[in-house]
Amino acid sequence: MEKMTGGDLNSPETMRDITSLYKRLAAQKESLIRLDDFYGMGGAWIAFRHDDVAAMLKDPRLVKDMRKYVPQNEPEAAGASSYVGKMFEWLRNMPNMLTADPPDHTRLRRLASKAFTPQMIEGLRPRIQQIADELLDAVQERGEMDLVADFAYPLPITVISEMLGIPAADRSLFRGWTQKLLQAAAVPSQGSTVAEEALEEFIGYIRTLLDDKRRNPGTDVTSGLVQAYEQGDKLSENELLSTIWLLIIAGHETTVNLIGNGMLALLQHPGQMRLLRETPSLLPGAVEEMLRMEGPIVIASRFAGEDIAMHGKVIRQGEIVLLSLATANVDPHKFPDADTLDITREENEHLAFGKGIHHCLGAPLARLEGQIAFGTFLRRLPELRLAVEPERLVYNYGKLRSLTSLPVLF
Repeated sequence: MEKMTGGDLNSPETMRDITSLYKRLAAQKESLIRLDDFYGMGGAWIAFRHDDVAAMLKDPRLVKDMRKYVPQNEPEAAGASSYVGKMFEWLRNMPNMLTADPPDHTRLRRLASKAFTPQMIEGLRPRIQQIADELLDAVQERGEMDLVADFAYPLPITVISEMLGIPAADRSLFRGWTQKLLQAAAVPSQGSTVAEEALEEFIGYIRTLLDDKRRNPGTDVTSGLVQAYEQGDKLSENELLSTIWLLIIAGHETTVNLIGNGMLALLQHPGQMRLLRETPSLLPGAVEEMLRMEGPIVIASRFAGEDIAMHGKVIRQGEIVLLSLATANVDPHKFPDADTLDITREENEHLAFGKGIHHCLGAPLARLEGQIAFGTFLRRLPELRLAVEPERLVYNYGKLRSLTSLPVLF
C-alpha cells in the first residue's frame, strides 16, 4: 500500500491533477486514511470522498479552535519549524471566524456578514465590471498578458480593498505577504524568517489602518468594525485585527485562483469556451463547474472535539482531521464524468466553498467576480489563447491551488 504524506496533498504535481490524487487515495481501499506524520505535528486523518467530507464539514464534533488542543501537542515539541510554532501561537491569540467555534464564531460572523448581504454584493456589480474593463484596457494594445498578474490578482484585491477602505497605493503589498504566509503554512519544514517578517509586517499594517480609521472613520467595512469595537459590540481588539486580516486574505486570494484556474480550464477546453461565448446565460453554471473542478481550496482542517468512530476507525479527541474538498469535488460516485469539464452540468453540489457554519462568507462576492471576469474575457477577447504549452505552466506549492502565472495571447 502506498505511503501518503502531508506533502502529497499540496505538491505542484497534485495541484496540476487533482483527479490523480483522488485515485491515489481511493487506491488505499479505505474511506478514512491515516497520515502517520503531518508536517511534524503528529498524525492526521484525511477524508476524501464527497459524502464523507460533506457530512464532516457539518459535524459539530469536528471543531476549528486550535486553542483547545494544540497546547497538548506543541508543534515545536513535535519537531515542526519555529515558524509553525509562532503561527500557531499567533492564531491562538488572534481568533477570527475561520478559526473559532460557536458561540465566538457566531458572534464574529454576524459582525462581518453585515458587509456581505446579497443587496450589498449585487450593488458592487457596476464597479466590478468597471475594474475588469479597465484592466483589459491597460493591456489591449499589447496583445498579450499574464492573466494572473495583470487581471486575476488586481481585480479582487481592488474590490476588497475598496470595501475595507485600504488606499490604492498600499494594495500591491498584500500579494507578497499572503504568498509568503501561504507557502510557509503549506511547507512548514521550510518556514523561514522571511515568512515571520511578512506576518509581522502584515499585522503592523493592519494596526496602522485601524488607528487611521479611528481618527478618520468612513463608510467602509473597516470603519464599521472599528465602531462596533468602540461601542462594546462584543469584539476584542485582537478579534478586530484578526478579522480584518482574514477579510484581506480570503477576500482576494481565493478569487485570484478561481479566475486563473478557471480560465486555464476554458482555454484547454475550446468547445466549452465556444459554447459559453455563444451562450452567456450559461455563465452562472459555468462558474460553479469551474469551482468544482478547479476550486482554489484543496484542504479544510478540523480538530476532533471528542472521540469519533467512523468507517471502523476511531479519531481520537484532539487529532487533526483533513477534509479534502478538491478530491470530493471530483468523486465519480457523486458526479457523473467527474473528470470532465461540463458547463451545462445541472446537479453540482460541489464543496468549493465548504459547508455548514463555516461555509465561505464571501461566496456570493467570489461568484459575482468570477461571472464578470469570465464574461468580460469572452466578450472582449475572442482570440484568447495560451502563450505557452500547458506543460510549462507552474503551480505553487501551497494550501491553495494556484498558478504562478498564466501567459496568454489575444
